[in-house]
Amino acid sequence: MDLKIFFILCANTTELCRQLEESQAIIHSQQVKLVHQDMVIQDLAEQIKKLKRSQELTSAISSKPPSSDGLKKPVRVMSLRRTEHNANGGQTGHRGETLRQVETPDIIQQHCAEQCAHCQAKLTEAMVTSHEARQVFDIPKPRLEVTEHQAMIYACASCRRVTKGVFPMDVTAPAQYGPRVRAAAVYLNAGQLIPEDRVAETMRDLMNINLCPATIAAMGTRKADEFRPLADYIAARVAAAPVRHLDETGFRIGGKTQWLHVAATADLTAYRISMHRGTLPQNIKSGVVVHDHWKPYYTMEGVTHALCNAHHLRELKALIEIEKESWARHMERLLLYAHRVVRLAQEKNQITLPDPIYRRISRIYDRIVEYGLTFHERQEALFQKGSRGKKPRRIGHNLLLRFRDYKADVLRFAADFNIPFTNNQAERDIRMMKVKQKISGGFRCRAGAQSFITLKSVMATARKQSWNMLETLSQSLLELMPRLAS
Repeated sequence: MDLKIFFILCANTTELCRQLEESQAIIHSQQVKLVHQDMVIQDLAEQIKKLKRSQELTSAISSKPPSSDGLKKPVRVMSLRRTEHNANGGQTGHRGETLRQVETPDIIQQHCAEQCAHCQAKLTEAMVTSHEARQVFDIPKPRLEVTEHQAMIYACASCRRVTKGVFPMDVTAPAQYGPRVRAAAVYLNAGQLIPEDRVAETMRDLMNINLCPATIAAMGTRKADEFRPLADYIAARVAAAPVRHLDETGFRIGGKTQWLHVAATADLTAYRISMHRGTLPQNIKSGVVVHDHWKPYYTMEGVTHALCNAHHLRELKALIEIEKESWARHMERLLLYAHRVVRLAQEKNQITLPDPIYRRISRIYDRIVEYGLTFHERQEALFQKGSRGKKPRRIGHNLLLRFRDYKADVLRFAADFNIPFTNNQAERDIRMMKVKQKISGGFRCRAGAQSFITLKSVMATARKQSWNMLETLSQSLLELMPRLAS
């Protein structure tokens, strides 16, 4: 072979190798891009799926408040309750609240007839044989009742010195409003959550009482300072109760989000505020706490836990309607069935479920959880960014793991009739506090927030005790403490 031809072939081979390497590099970079694009597509698909799910969630199938439903709120929100055999309306034995006549009315007005309606003859008082009564209940015309306290001044005949009688302890000024006026202002402000300006307007319009907003705020602060020992006593009673409900929510104070915690029973309500959500009650050392599976509650020592099944039913309902997972329907029916048989047993004055029924509920529970876990383990793994962190799971999978790991806490209501099926007691006690925040936007300082929750602790407890609210806010601490202790 000619040397010149040899060098030409070598040069062509080198060029071909270089072009091949460049092609391979381009192919490799394209493959890397395709892999990256696949990862981005999977990530975006997961995000779209989560966003679509969040858009489909409503207050009926999640813990979102009804106000978050916005204009998409359904015309009729389906209840988690199931149809019972009882007819609608009041049940047999329900006393009702129908307005009824009283035996001793305050005012009696007699309406007489002057002549017979048939023959037009004149009628006299001696012809009256009976009467028909109709009673009208109304509010008397508001007027202030002024009580003058006179401290008598004496000049002693022996020593010629002056002695003056002692005014009652709560009479401190030449002219002041009495306890019922103060109680009404505090009740409208802290009890019905009406801002001070509108409380002043309401008192002026309805009772012809002129109060300025600053005076109303001062009335609330003084009453809260007086009631603080009572609020502390209520908190101690809740902590000593065998079963109590716990919940927490964000609370705006000084432009920052702090936390409002509630601990409640059927008869008592105790509120407290803290800088951090995880500041758990330190005075609860035993008994049962009912909550919504917020993990920090499980760090409390010496207590037994029970989980809120209203939360579980809402989560299951979302899985049924959005993800279409069949196991969720079975678990929903089982929890409702267990709740129903517990109620029927309570109506028969039983203290526990018969062992065969409880064991049957427990077996079906385990089978549903096993079926659901098997279903999720067969699903394609979710996309995971990076190699660190926990492997992501679907929402239904996480709920199943909770059912598996906390079975005793989920079914505790069926094992002990003293444990409620839900945590609705705490939910109800905390709901009006969120309404306060929506009306007023929060509190300017921690002292104002502390006064408010002190008043609310006493008023919420008074309502559960069926105390008259005006009397409660009019009475002193020395009068209320024995009533609560009895």
